Amino acid sequence: MVSPSQKPSVCNNMAAPGWHVGHYIQRNSRFLLNNFEQLWSHRSFGWTAALRQQVAEANKESTETIVIPRKKTWSKEAVLEALASTVSRDPTAYPYQFQDDPYLSPRTSAEFKLYSLSQESGMSAAKYFVNSNPKFFTKDFAEPHIPCLMPETVSLRLEEVSEEALKERISLRKVTAAVDMYDQLLQAGTAVSMETTHELLDLICLYCDRDPVQEGGPQTEDAEGSGEEVKRRKGRVRRASDFLKFTWRENNNAERIFNLLPERDTRCYSALIRGMVKHGAYAKAFSMYTDMLNNRQTADVDIFNALISAAPDVRDKYNERWDVIAELLNQMRQQKVQPNLLTFNSVLKALRRCGSLARTQALHTLNEMKAVGIAPSLASFDHVLAVFFKAATSGHGNTDILQEVMSELAETSFTCQDPDDVLFFSSAMRICLDCKDLELGYKVHSLTEVGENWRLLGDSYQQSIYYGRFFNLLCMMEHIDVVLKWYRRLIPSLYYPNPQGLRDLLQSLDTDSRLDLLPTIWKDIRSLGHDNKSDLVGELLTLMARDRHSPEIQEAFAACALDIKRVFDGDRGRPSLEWSTSSLSHITSLLLRANKTQQAWEMLQLFKSKNRVPAEGLIEDFLLVCLNNGSPQRAVELVQLSAAFCLNATPRLAKRTLAEFDLTEEQRSVLSELESAGEPSD
Repeated sequence: MVSPSQKPSVCNNMAAPGWHVGHYIQRNSRFLLNNFEQLWSHRSFGWTAALRQQVAEANKESTETIVIPRKKTWSKEAVLEALASTVSRDPTAYPYQFQDDPYLSPRTSAEFKLYSLSQESGMSAAKYFVNSNPKFFTKDFAEPHIPCLMPETVSLRLEEVSEEALKERISLRKVTAAVDMYDQLLQAGTAVSMETTHELLDLICLYCDRDPVQEGGPQTEDAEGSGEEVKRRKGRVRRASDFLKFTWRENNNAERIFNLLPERDTRCYSALIRGMVKHGAYAKAFSMYTDMLNNRQTADVDIFNALISAAPDVRDKYNERWDVIAELLNQMRQQKVQPNLLTFNSVLKALRRCGSLARTQALHTLNEMKAVGIAPSLASFDHVLAVFFKAATSGHGNTDILQEVMSELAETSFTCQDPDDVLFFSSAMRICLDCKDLELGYKVHSLTEVGENWRLLGDSYQQSIYYGRFFNLLCMMEHIDVVLKWYRRLIPSLYYPNPQGLRDLLQSLDTDSRLDLLPTIWKDIRSLGHDNKSDLVGELLTLMARDRHSPEIQEAFAACALDIKRVFDGDRGRPSLEWSTSSLSHITSLLLRANKTQQAWEMLQLFKSKNRVPAEGLIEDFLLVCLNNGSPQRAVELVQLSAAFCLNATPRLAKRTLAEFDLTEEQRSVLSELESAGEPSD
């Protein structure tokens, strides 16, 4: 046998630079051959000769130079990415952005909204504080370095009148300060380079000649608007995009500076035209484009993209809108301007507002994209779907175009190339839902799971819309076992269902006769914060009280009914629901079927205190329970309660009680009076 000291050290060989399997065999070929002969000397299968030949070839090659493989350089995030690829999503966990504090993790849709807004507000406030006080945040311990988490320079350091000071104000997005510095330079007779002028015009046109509102900072009245605008925005959270929705003002600083320029190139025209389109001055943008052509300037692709998107706003008729788009495309060809993805997406988006002729032109546009070698993005297909599909004319035939799109996109991983890319999945799922095409819905959802396509579902609001439509489709078309599987997979890690989503789930349980799961669903309704929705609670009670079930199920239904009663009574300090006759009747029936007579009697007393009249059938069911339990006194009280409600069935109930119960003389006297009082007089 081989002693341990004779064994080669595999670990040492692996640690050597350039180690690989062939190198290991070459260094230890004699050791392997000797041990192989020792172990297999008593048998002969022809393997020894073959191994000898391989070792001889290895020894022959060992005299040659060993090529060490080139070292691969890994990024600093490679280890984290490798570890992340080994972990799948936990369907029982909350979304990752809410896992900083498990105690505060949202458990309801209302908490989800509050947490999201609070988190966004907190980040904005922290960013404002960091940027306003950079001297307190000078050390960076992050590895790898994360530039976006470091303080930004927001204070002006250059006070002298110079082009460098102007560039500083432009980089800090100080619109007013940049315009003032530009005017001071002109007054001092200092020429400003064309490159800096371009950047200034871009800044002014982007923010419509107003200073952008810094996140988390104090709001000014001018930025927020005044009068009706303030009233409209009051009471809701304002986002950065709200402050970009300004109207282009006549003769603003952008136009003034543009008119002062001795020479105006394409970049100057591009800044103004795009700014005018962005802020609603569509006719003025086309007028500026005409002025540019008269000055013998050639437009760039950004100008054409902006004008194409504005074409539907400068014409009323569908054919005239397309004529404008076609003319712009012809001018692009004449001016030899190469289109890009956003050009075709602008055409497709404009076609959504061009009526019936849009279908033919949309297909031509897609063919043109492929001809010039530009791959459509998700936004391209979203615009095509909007052109071909109308919710008002839903039908199975309308999914043909989506079927073709999904066949083309299958197993493809996307990156965001257009802001409208995030609208594709929710639009596609809406088509599947309207047409009740479950198979196509699965195809759409499987595409979201390819690579990182899930990032293109949009923000939390858009994701909620997508998953709500997908879950609604499952509830309508899929078997309940599959629905519940998806239910546990999506909630709450990806989707907080709204009352309509839970109502769809209840209908699915009813369709597949799985009402025994209603108590479990009620617990989820409470945990999701929808126990204050009277319509949803009422539908749950209706399903539980509609039919009779086994004693075990009735017992579970009764416990669920008592829990619902606590909600109506204002449990946990929350506002109580308004009692209705149906809710009182359903809870009473469920308690009776579980033989909880005392609790059912309390519910009957609640009818009286709430000025509600119970149904005659409910009183008769209660009388039958009293008969089975041998409770004559409760039966007499029940007839008296029926008389108090002035029910027409009171004489019949009194007569039945007299005939079927063992009563005392006093009880018989009371029932006889009730029986005679209800009989019609001659």
